[in-house]
Amino acid sequence: MISIANTVIQATPKQIEAMQSAYLSHMSDKIPPGAIFAVKKTGLSITAYKSGKVMFQGAKGEQEAAKWGTATKPKTKSTKVSSSILPPGFASKNVVGSDEVGTGDYFGPMIVAACYVDQAMMPLLKQLGVKDSKAMTDPEICEIAKKIIPIVPHSLLLLPNPKYNELQAKGMNQGQMKAILHNRALENVLKKIAPIKPDAILIDQFAEKSTYYRYLAKEASVVREDVFFATKAEGLHLSVAAASIIARFRFVEAFREMEKELGLAIPKGASSKVDQVAADVIDTKGEATLQHYTKWHFANTDKARNLSRRS
Repeated sequence: MISIANTVIQATPKQIEAMQSAYLSHMSDKIPPGAIFAVKKTGLSITAYKSGKVMFQGAKGEQEAAKWGTATKPKTKSTKVSSSILPPGFASKNVVGSDEVGTGDYFGPMIVAACYVDQAMMPLLKQLGVKDSKAMTDPEICEIAKKIIPIVPHSLLLLPNPKYNELQAKGMNQGQMKAILHNRALENVLKKIAPIKPDAILIDQFAEKSTYYRYLAKEASVVREDVFFATKAEGLHLSVAAASIIARFRFVEAFREMEKELGLAIPKGASSKVDQVAADVIDTKGEATLQHYTKWHFANTDKARNLSRRS
């Protein structure tokens, strides 16, 4: 048996965002804990982690990795890079944190949640099981979300697919949509807790700081004071962990609503299974209905058309 070595590069959030767009049509719906996305192609598997590490596996791994950066040996300290940018004792500070879900899924909306968690609330949230949602199942997430939603000051913003498609058609990319949603969710929470002022704000990083604020250039107001950006932020403060759970809970609900309306089981992600379900929607409901429930610019649209009996 021939052993094929893994090729690993360290990528910036901007590079990972570009990769996510480039490989959208090959996204796997099975994402390992701590990963942003996973790609499955013939002779190639790619897994991008929130630490910035991107692993390329398979016969074409080394060649594909060279398109994005120089291969490096995986560093055990990479998971600690994020925390080094935060002030000492950050995990015990009173923080507003934000996170998003749904950006790599063909079906379903994009959702951003922001939460305020202070020291007094931390013991209860830990007791209720609040932690990184990527290490939890959807049923676990839903159970915990129902318990914390009534007690955690939060804002939950959902970008419906029709509006997403409208903005994308006008030239707005996902990064800008996410930045706008994060900023508005943070503003909402700050208004809810006023006159209380948090010690800091933590955004689960999806873009470089300068890029994030560039995306917000046309916003009427922008949250800038005491804002920190970090990857794997769910593990750095309970506010982001809570936001991640609440966002995922709403995303799961949105899928249940879609499945009920369409009468179909809908897989998450953007895999070949998604292509077939999308083709079934075209066959039974038409393209207009499919567009209403999906991110239309994804490559899945053309694949579904090719699989459709109507083509």
